[in-house]
Amino acid sequence: MDLLSEIIAKKRIRVEAAKALLSPDRMRALAQQRRESAGPHRFLKALSNANRVNIIAEFKRRSPSKGDINIAADPASVGRVYEAGGAAAISVLTEADSFAGSLDDLRAVRDATSLAILRKDFIFEEFQVYETAAAGADALLLIVAALDDETLRRLRELAEDDLGIDALVEVHTKEELERALRSGARLIGVNNRDLRTFNVSTETSVQLARLAPADVAMVSESGLNPEAVRSSEPLVTKVSWLAKL
Repeated sequence: MDLLSEIIAKKRIRVEAAKALLSPDRMRALAQQRRESAGPHRFLKALSNANRVNIIAEFKRRSPSKGDINIAADPASVGRVYEAGGAAAISVLTEADSFAGSLDDLRAVRDATSLAILRKDFIFEEFQVYETAAAGADALLLIVAALDDETLRRLRELAEDDLGIDALVEVHTKEELERALRSGARLIGVNNRDLRTFNVSTETSVQLARLAPADVAMVSESGLNPEAVRSSEPLVTKVSWLAKL
């Protein structure tokens, strides 16, 4: 079993435990109530400034590749620093087993900042989409490698069309990019890290951004630093950057 499959297997257990505490119907109601007062598609709008390099600053306590980063970090304080530093949006890792994250981290950032927030997690069913909206996120991550075509399309439509939150559809290969486009995705993240091997190459973003239609918003994820952004200068008007600052 590869790392992606291992993470998702553990996540399925946690999702079932969450549904035992709060029914899917109740979670749906909470999500719809939260979205009544929230602006639609704030995350995509936050990345639409073509006159600057749009950085999505990430809050992450640990990762399988790096180990512990800062387990005791305060998400509210970090979120305020990111906002003051000019980040376009904030990404919050909420996966518990491999990244030591939680929805409480996301809620803390939501309360502390006005920036659009992406929930970065391993999402594969409708309960998690409603859970994301109820927690106050403006966007969620959908990983093509973890979903079949029907589930990808259904979850994207639920998020974007029904709830008004954006779906950042993550790809790593040309084939996954084609699947994302067939699902109707217009906000696509290119993960420079292969989730099955965890090898990293920023050239992945360069290659796939050139293949994407002009009307698709692109986000480059993983392995980023100032040098990588500068070396991809021809793409900065087309690509936003998701980075741990």
